[in-house]
Order: sequence, then structure tokens, then C-alpha cells
Amino acid sequence: VQLQASVGGLVQAGGSLTLSCTASGTSFYVNGMGWYRQAPGKRRELVAAITDGGATAYLNSVKGRFTASRGNAKNTVHLQMNSLKPEDTGVYYCSANVVVSTSEGSYEDDYWGQGTLVTVSS
Repeated sequence: VQLQASVGGLVQAGGSLTLSCTASGTSFYVNGMGWYRQAPGKRRELVAAITDGGATAYLNSVKGRFTASRGNAKNTVHLQMNSLKPEDTGVYYCSANVVVSTSEGSYEDDYWGQGTLVTVSS
């Protein structure tokens, strides 16, 4: 299973940006998906998470500004980011908890997409 995230970008404070991430592969089911970010000199933190049923959870500092959603095929996650602030700057990573079916059975694992840089200028 591979996760492919869209490219981030440079945006002015107060602006908006949407990130997308799609899981691809064979014989898999995606449970929860999420977005993490890592700012320079800081630890990676969970920004938003969404279950396969659509339940969401957000980092306090992004509540009301960011919205996570799943695509119809459930293997895609979007992160709509509004009212961006300079402190939202960082490398954003998507993640997915996936159940993979093989001829020998199924297993569950977490997968990560490549990081994508989001820079918010003041």
C-alpha cells in the first residue's frame, strides 16, 4: 500500500489550502486516516484524524479552521485548511491504518505518505 499526498505550497496568512492523500495498492481496506505535521525544531503532531465512518478529531489549535474529509472511495483523505496562520507552517504527512488481505490472511499496519511542505507567510 502506498500513500500519495498532493503538493503543499506557500500561502499568505488568512488564506486557504487543501491537501489530499490517496492510498493505492491491492486488496486493502482503509480504516482511519489522518494528517500530521512537523514544524521546524518541533515534534510531529497529529493535526486531524478521521475514521472510516467519518468521525473526526482535531488538534485544538486548528479546530474551526481545518476540516478533514474522506473521498467516496474511502481511500482518500482531504484536509481543507482555512484561515491559515504562520504557526501552521510545517511538513504535513498523511497516514492511514490499513488492513491488507493476502493469500495467507490479513494484517493491519500503518502507512505514511511523503511529507509535503506548507508555508504560511505573515
